[in-house]
Amino acid sequence: MTLPSLHGHPIFETAGLGAVFQAIADAGGEARIVGGAVRNALLDEPVRDIDIATTLTPEQVLAAAAATGLKTVATGIEHGTVTVISDNSGFEVTTLRHDVETDGRKAKVAYTDDWAVDAARRDFTLNAFYCSQDGEVFDPMGGSADLDTRTVRFVGDPEARIREDYLRILRFFRFISQYGQDDVDADGLDACRQLKAGLKQLSRERVGQETCKLLCGRRAGEVAVLMNDTGINRTLFGADMDAVLLASVIARAGTLGGTPDYTTLLAAALPLGADEQSELLRLSNVQTRSLRDVQSALPPSPALRDNERKVVLYQTGAETWKRAVLLAWARDANAADEDWAGLYALPEQWEIPVFPVTGSDVLATGVAAGPQIGEALKALEDWWIAGGFVASREELLARLTA
Repeated sequence: MTLPSLHGHPIFETAGLGAVFQAIADAGGEARIVGGAVRNALLDEPVRDIDIATTLTPEQVLAAAAATGLKTVATGIEHGTVTVISDNSGFEVTTLRHDVETDGRKAKVAYTDDWAVDAARRDFTLNAFYCSQDGEVFDPMGGSADLDTRTVRFVGDPEARIREDYLRILRFFRFISQYGQDDVDADGLDACRQLKAGLKQLSRERVGQETCKLLCGRRAGEVAVLMNDTGINRTLFGADMDAVLLASVIARAGTLGGTPDYTTLLAAALPLGADEQSELLRLSNVQTRSLRDVQSALPPSPALRDNERKVVLYQTGAETWKRAVLLAWARDANAADEDWAGLYALPEQWEIPVFPVTGSDVLATGVAAGPQIGEALKALEDWWIAGGFVASREELLARLTA
């Protein structure tokens, strides 16, 4: 595959990018966009973060930015990375480097001015592309053919790359999920299988971050099968992923023109409780609560009558309702899709009402403060729900007084 020029690509219209290139050039250095931004531009995929590789040392990058009035943050200076702030955008600028010593998690690096040496330490050929400011694309590791077939392949020896950082096992599957097309590189897959025990060295934060990206990929269901077959999931989580349910959830969401959120994907993929998942993946408190809510929610069904649907929706809330509908739909091989799609759309068709009576209203009737306030309020709300949410505040207060 002959790599096209990216000259004129929208990537170069990114606010602040030109100023970073200019600052490095003024300091006598060379800079190129590197990695995922180049890959995605070549694949006509959305470009999010733009990383830059340079021949300047981190100290020289700091000086070059200061000389042109750009702010910097020494985010990873011990590994050669400085974040340069230009036009309110952050660009990670990293000095060309090679690994001197690795322990499977972190590396000690030495700087170089050789682009091929820098490329040789990268994880996958799809991430070893460079692009100059004029749009010329460089491919030191010969990843052109892999780009054409969307094959995720380690740079050089897969075992050597994995031993440098065991997170690359998860990244291998994550990139297949996001970008893979057909065949999986057999050598890479076998190396992941052989070295999976090294995953136990990783922090749960790193595992959680990669798992999120992996599950949100378009081929997550297929990748879950690969990870089960190689024993990766049992090593990480003590259990296989439910690849069938995961693929079904993704497919059902696709019929609605969308994709499931991370909470729904986790609930589908891992047959573990919310608290256990939270511990394994270092989920945030919000994510843990959302996962707990959907796991404990009454499964919606098209068999529910209209008022029953509204009661369940009122009790769960719109977000949990949609997640629960997707999961229940994915488990049901018989019900018509249009019935489930209608169920999923209920929050847009019926606005969840707000119970119009508060604890202060109960106090105002003369009920003494204490547990009886909550009990009275709950009994009144149950009556309101059973009546189809139609009783007005005045009717509710009259019943409360009576």
